[in-house]
Amino acid sequence: MQSNALRRSALALAVAGAFGLGVVAADRHAVPGEARAATVQVPVATATKRVALPDFADLVASQGPSVVEVSTSKGYARTAGRDGRMPRAVPPELAPFFRGFPDLPDGRDRGPSQGMGSGFIVDADGLVLTNAHVVDGADEVVVKLQDQREFKAKVLGADKATDVAVLRIDAKGLPAVRTGDASKTRVGEWVVAIGAPYGLEHTVTSGIVSAKSRSLPGDSVVPFLQTDAAVNPGNSGGPLFNLDGEVIGINSQIFSRSGGFQGLAFAVPINVALDVKDQIVKHGKVSHGRLGVTIQEVNQALAESFGMEQPAGALVGSVQSDGPAAKAGVEPGDVIVGFAGKPVTRSGDLPPLVASVKPGTTVKLDVWREGKPRQLTATIGAREAGSATVAGRADASQGKLGLAVRPLSKEEKDAAKLAGGLVVEDVAGAAEKAGVRRGDVIVSVNRTPVASVDQMKRLIDKGGKSVALLIQRDDARLFVPVPLG
Repeated sequence: MQSNALRRSALALAVAGAFGLGVVAADRHAVPGEARAATVQVPVATATKRVALPDFADLVASQGPSVVEVSTSKGYARTAGRDGRMPRAVPPELAPFFRGFPDLPDGRDRGPSQGMGSGFIVDADGLVLTNAHVVDGADEVVVKLQDQREFKAKVLGADKATDVAVLRIDAKGLPAVRTGDASKTRVGEWVVAIGAPYGLEHTVTSGIVSAKSRSLPGDSVVPFLQTDAAVNPGNSGGPLFNLDGEVIGINSQIFSRSGGFQGLAFAVPINVALDVKDQIVKHGKVSHGRLGVTIQEVNQALAESFGMEQPAGALVGSVQSDGPAAKAGVEPGDVIVGFAGKPVTRSGDLPPLVASVKPGTTVKLDVWREGKPRQLTATIGAREAGSATVAGRADASQGKLGLAVRPLSKEEKDAAKLAGGLVVEDVAGAAEKAGVRRGDVIVSVNRTPVASVDQMKRLIDKGGKSVALLIQRDDARLFVPVPLG
């Protein structure tokens, strides 16, 4: 009995050894700024297999000083809690943890006065890149370096279409990042994100590139890089590095049901960001190309009805009158399968391609029409800016609506068949409680048609105890009464 038990114990130890952790040996002679490869021996039943795992220590040591923390402040009144005490300022990333406490802001009706994000130095003489949404509406922007020095920053310009902003600080001889070519990035490559999630400065996370040229919902002109590196609120504006220590993207957005990391993070390709930076530095503004069409995806059923071998391209739903596409001869029902010599595989491929072209440029459009390919020539127009302006901040003491709105672009007016109106970019407070949603178009206030943010502000100020908003939502119109206090 004892002999059998010993034999079973020896067998168990042998099996445990066969599937153990293995041996790790690190290369201590890696080139600074590049990730080192650690060799892990993985024992298996029949053979020994070696796989390489990255070591990011040298990359972080060399490139980390180029990453900065960006803090912003906005001066506006805060309201007292239910017990009469004034709320303390809490970074927006932490607001969800304090909901339910009467003396602290809940992140909605009484927003904090400070915000936080990340950025990185692209020029030794004080040029910094971050996200446009990080500095949007800020009264003051402060950049903090890894060595703890702080500088007040000037916002040279911000492009909401790409979510890129350029800052200038009064400093010389700063450590600048090395930039790479995002177009050469391969799905599956290792990447490293450095930033200040939840205010925890110089936090390092890693993952892989999950997808390229990802189109997000809305009128996106950015072919995002998708990654599963842990990115959380506060990482916005920070760099995404490849294993060569080069920045290939700016961490910009996450998809999450909880508000935190769920493995779906999106970065603006550095090629796009550098183009925006160059335009802002040289011209003080950014221009994007416009074609003047509304598009949708081509599914299998549509492809079969159009006589296409497989689903591809961007199906044109409507064409703006007198726009670039109309002048080129594009018609509703056309499928754009190529733009300027580049294939359009999905509808989401087209907006970034068009936006990247300088207005006035002549390009070739490859179109599928009535079962045959055609080629048209279009002169690209200029995309209208669509910056959101706050009309009535969400402040219960002032009894305002809590809406961020912007005027409709010409294309949006044509598509919705409206003479004017304001599209809701963001909503909180009284308007949100009344049922107003993002994407709604405010056609009138108290039966007066609105075409500008200033006009809407004046009508709200004269509104009395409530205002009646005429909302267009999809193809329907409805009046929404909103109390003002």
